[in-house]
Amino acid sequence: MLLTIDVGNTHTVLGLFDGDEIVEHWRISTDARRTADELAVLLQGLMGMHPLLGEELGDGIDGIAICATVPSVLHELREVTRRYYGDVPAVLVEPGVKTGVPIQFDNPKEVGADRIINAVAANELYGGPAIVVDFGTATTFDAVSARGEYVGGVIAPGIEISVEALGVKAAQLRKIEVARPRTVIGKNTVAAMQSGIVYGFAGQVDGVVNRMARELAEDPDDVTVIATGGLAPMVLGEATVIDEHEPWLTLIGLRLVYERNVSRM
Repeated sequence: MLLTIDVGNTHTVLGLFDGDEIVEHWRISTDARRTADELAVLLQGLMGMHPLLGEELGDGIDGIAICATVPSVLHELREVTRRYYGDVPAVLVEPGVKTGVPIQFDNPKEVGADRIINAVAANELYGGPAIVVDFGTATTFDAVSARGEYVGGVIAPGIEISVEALGVKAAQLRKIEVARPRTVIGKNTVAAMQSGIVYGFAGQVDGVVNRMARELAEDPDDVTVIATGGLAPMVLGEATVIDEHEPWLTLIGLRLVYERNVSRM
């Protein structure tokens, strides 16, 4: 079994692979204050519920692949792999790790590990040219060329950030549940805010992707657009440019990177 861990700014997603198939997954909050020991206890609690794994931490785990956008959490997870999974091969995505995707960026070290991992999975599953739209704390748009290169992207405030900002900065507005309203024209404040979030972000996705596709390929119709991230379902039915929805794109990318590096360890 391969354990994959994708640490985002808001949530951490874990996936368990049996070969190429993801057989279990969990989503937990990201807390930069958690120590390695606390993370180990959390992992033991989650994986102890799976019938294919043993009760002891590490039983049934043959490999680990991790990417993180929060440096303090990456540091603690590195300690987890050392102390609790010492005999298990572990790949932490950072400079020097082989991904198979050339990075055409002014400073490659500035690109988030999760964005590169998404590009790896998109190129493997769908080929280039492609655009990955990841609905996380930020909404990121990442471009993969026809030659499988990561060529850059766009970063915009995410859905939850926008909802929180409305609640904090607008005196008569409050934080709301992110849900699709029944109509575009809201009949009350909550429905109006929900409409602005859902349809506003759908319009943003269509606008940004169309512009990126024109730069990425001679024929924009050749570009495959893949949506991922926890909030992707909110706009899937409204954004017209999305071709594929792969909720586990980052975890699949981690599996691929693990396979490309473990033989070198």
